Amino acid sequence: MAANSRVTIAAHALAWLELARRRGRPSLTSDEVAASVNTHPVILRRSLSDLRRAGLVTARRGTGAGFALARPATQITVLDVWAAVEAEPLLALHHTEPNLECPVGAGIRPVLADVYDEATAAFRASLARQTIAGVLERILT
Repeated sequence: MAANSRVTIAAHALAWLELARRRGRPSLTSDEVAASVNTHPVILRRSLSDLRRAGLVTARRGTGAGFALARPATQITVLDVWAAVEAEPLLALHHTEPNLECPVGAGIRPVLADVYDEATAAFRASLARQTIAGVLERILT
């Protein structure tokens, strides 16, 4: 199963918007951001739309059209990005009930649910410690 790159695309877009802001460009077009990500603008616009719905970017139409960060990059965590673009849980149980007459099947769901909840909590805590500003600083050093 292939890994989902939606968070990577969104984080890249936000870091590029922050760098542009620091360089005196308060907003960028989706084509400009797509060029940095090296993806089709339609794919990038879907990501920017998710980020806009989550309140992480603003969109402006008409003269001076483009996207900008909705709040300082120091206040946008990678967890915010993940929550904006990932609708599915990190780990999930199989959608069908296992054989409850089997000793493993009878007890695996609650045990794995606990394991997955613990792993997800650790994952979320790790992402919450990382900001887009911090990601950009690491890129630039």
